[in-house]
Amino acid sequence: MEISSRLLGSPLGSSHCVGSADGYLSSAEIEDFLSKVANSADISGKRVVLVIPDSTRSCPILQMLEPLYEAWASKAASITALIALGTHAAMSEQEIDACVFKGSGSWAERFPLMPVVNHEWWKPETFTQVGVISEEKLNEISLGRLKREVPILVNKLITDSDVVITIGPVFPHEVVGFSGGTKYLFPGVSGKEMIDASHWLGALISSSEIIGTLGVTPVREMINFAASHIETPLLSLCLVVQTGSGNIHALSFGAPHTAWESAAAISSRTHISYVDLPHKRIISIIPDRYTDIWTAAKGMYKVEPIVADGGEVIIYAPHVNEFAYSHKELEEIGYHCRAYFTEQWERFSHFPTGLLAHSTHLRGAGTYSQKEGEKCRITVTLATGISEERTRAMNLNYLDPKKIKVSDFESDLETLVNHNAGEILYRLNSKEKS
Repeated sequence: MEISSRLLGSPLGSSHCVGSADGYLSSAEIEDFLSKVANSADISGKRVVLVIPDSTRSCPILQMLEPLYEAWASKAASITALIALGTHAAMSEQEIDACVFKGSGSWAERFPLMPVVNHEWWKPETFTQVGVISEEKLNEISLGRLKREVPILVNKLITDSDVVITIGPVFPHEVVGFSGGTKYLFPGVSGKEMIDASHWLGALISSSEIIGTLGVTPVREMINFAASHIETPLLSLCLVVQTGSGNIHALSFGAPHTAWESAAAISSRTHISYVDLPHKRIISIIPDRYTDIWTAAKGMYKVEPIVADGGEVIIYAPHVNEFAYSHKELEEIGYHCRAYFTEQWERFSHFPTGLLAHSTHLRGAGTYSQKEGEKCRITVTLATGISEERTRAMNLNYLDPKKIKVSDFESDLETLVNHNAGEILYRLNSKEKS
């Protein structure tokens, strides 16, 4: 197996990949690959941090961690697992055990020499500053869309370690194009300023434009630039996973960018579904891994490109009772198209732009003027545990989830029922061919 010449990875290092879009890796192939990963890494006497996803991603994380822990626990000076929350809600011990072990054990029992901690993004003392993105640099990266100075803050565990390895899946993503790689650092374990700036840049480009775009998008360039300021050697173990299951199409390992690039190329063939015509209505059935609209909104992001003008997306999630557990101030602004904010910037400039970005991503494309008001391209309807009063106050349509029969939608030729929504991106064949 090839690894980079710098200790465990440099941005220009090489990577190794196994698997393809045409099938799934066998247990033996996965074990062999992870054995090579474990043996190739010189971690003896080093402080190792493994950055892992939270429960909002389909990922057989236990299958990745067990062989690495077995190989490294007695060799490394220390191993810590850091959950890349971004600004998601923290996971309790019980939630971590349920996510990782599916009822068959606990972290403390299985990994006694590897503590697991949440990225405590709400605590200023969590961070260290490794650099800054100047106004001029961000203006250059964003192609003139955004000009602000952004401090590069990252969890102190990253800079206090000797080796950092990000482990997680790669999927089409509404802000960066494809997730994975350095995204597990920024915004995964980064400061809020970086999260706000990167997500607002994605919103200025628009979710429907950037999602599922291969290569280095402006947001990917921004997070890669931030990662280049981290002196700790970096590596990535990237997975291409069948959504909602533990089946693995491919694994790649090496320097973050090259490992991610290999995985993203395969993800583009496995996680994008093409349809011939736009749909009048889409009902996205939200799985339990998304517990609030902040995360369940992926049921909108991933289908927006195939909704006809004037059409509707229904977010069907009876288990969801809140808009955002970690961002209550979202209810002060509601859900609106991008122009609603940019054309009234004096009203909204004091809000974190990460909130505005989420708002625009869920509400989708539209226009705004003082004369004509807001006109959105499609209707977004919630069928959740959130009351009708709260839902409509957020500028969203409402359906009582108790009155919905999914089978009725499945028999409607104008409706697409999007099961296990949130990770598969839908696109029109005509857009791909144009």
